[in-house]
Amino acid sequence: MAYDLADLKNRMQKSISSLRDELSGLRTGRASASLLEPVTVEAYGSRMPLNQVATVTVPEPRMLSVQVWDRSMANAVEKAIRDSGLGLNPMGEGQIIRVPLPELNQERRRELSKVAHNYAEAARVAVRHIRRDGMDTLKKAEKDSGMSQDDARVQADLVQKATDAAVAEIDQIVAAKEAEIMQV
Repeated sequence: MAYDLADLKNRMQKSISSLRDELSGLRTGRASASLLEPVTVEAYGSRMPLNQVATVTVPEPRMLSVQVWDRSMANAVEKAIRDSGLGLNPMGEGQIIRVPLPELNQERRRELSKVAHNYAEAARVAVRHIRRDGMDTLKKAEKDSGMSQDDARVQADLVQKATDAAVAEIDQIVAAKEAEIMQV
């Protein structure tokens, strides 16, 4: 495998993007359509993402509205939201399911903050693995193809700088999310 700094940076950005996706699913007390993205519904004999059987809108700051396309799927969607582990209690009204977001208590906010930190640590570990791959590739290139030690050291410094920048971005993202969660 040839050493490619741009590829390493791209892989690090994908880890950061994955972290953002995971954090968007954490409930912060404000309604967001992305809150229901992880929900899957038993529909037509298979499991389908909620967004493939319904439209999710945010009519009020503390309410989600789920418009089911096929009326016969309303009960399955309601059950999927209730069983999703998000702590939501949907109320069905025909094809429209209203999902009020309960106020978060301080204990639940701390729990969500810990979850956010766990997601961030997983992203940091992923970035460090990418760094290790890059460093291993550099060592191999130095040994096999005769890359000079100076070039290898310069490239290793660039890999480390990219890693530091990615970890700093992860820390910044999780700090912002924690502030959003703890906001009373």
